[in-house]
Amino acid sequence: MATTTLSRLKAEQIKPMIGSCILNTKEELLSGELTGAINELLEQRGVLVFKQLHFTDDEQIAFTNALGGNATEIGYQNKAVFPISLDRRINQEAVEYLKGSLFWHIDGTMNDVPVRGSILTSKVLPTWGGNTEFANCYAAYDDLPEETKARIEGLRVVHTMWASQLYHTPEPTLKQLSDWQTRGQGKRELPLVWKHKSGRKSLVLGNTAQYVIGLEPEESACILHGLREVATSEPYHYSHEWEVGDSVMWDNTGTLHRAMPYDPDCGRLLHRTILQGDEPFA
Repeated sequence: MATTTLSRLKAEQIKPMIGSCILNTKEELLSGELTGAINELLEQRGVLVFKQLHFTDDEQIAFTNALGGNATEIGYQNKAVFPISLDRRINQEAVEYLKGSLFWHIDGTMNDVPVRGSILTSKVLPTWGGNTEFANCYAAYDDLPEETKARIEGLRVVHTMWASQLYHTPEPTLKQLSDWQTRGQGKRELPLVWKHKSGRKSLVLGNTAQYVIGLEPEESACILHGLREVATSEPYHYSHEWEVGDSVMWDNTGTLHRAMPYDPDCGRLLHRTILQGDEPFA
């Protein structure tokens, strides 16, 4: 019987500070033999792009499991594959939740252990817009001036899910606000600077970040918005323009992401699986 030796992981850098495009075949990726190299590169680069793989749901689940385990969606149990769409004909139950995805965020800020990453596969393109953007919060932290690092070291931030909803509905009814707060999994106090078990540090930002504990509202807002502005600026930013069949994976523990606006009724659809978290916020 002939034996096949898989080549090593083949990747091309997209931008100096963020993103790599993986060039291996689907068969090589699904073999499991590249798992260690993929996970290592994901932490280094923040975002990995797999062009025109055309994963089936079963293949995407298998790939996610090989990389460390497929977690079910927060608040949507028993869904190994989650449809990402603002079209109510596709995803009626989650449209309000998904509106928050149009603004910079990290998934799982309400969890003790956030998801390690996510994989999206494009199924239906929008009629306009709909790119997914990413920002490398490891690299952004590394490049901060030392005086800024000293200023923010040790700061703690309150995160709530309902704060993220105010981005798309800034004047909610009392009923809407109460519903968000009831379903929003409470609040969490998280570090502004996360020191990972690897020793690297990243910024914990996004639309769930409500205020910095112990600071006046004005100073708190300036810190959170100012750091987000830095982290999402050109050196650390990548925008993926989707083609049907593309898959994109990102390191959720050190990468912000958001969807760009698109026609919510156009049927745009991506299928998401999420990588089981293995490191609590610290």
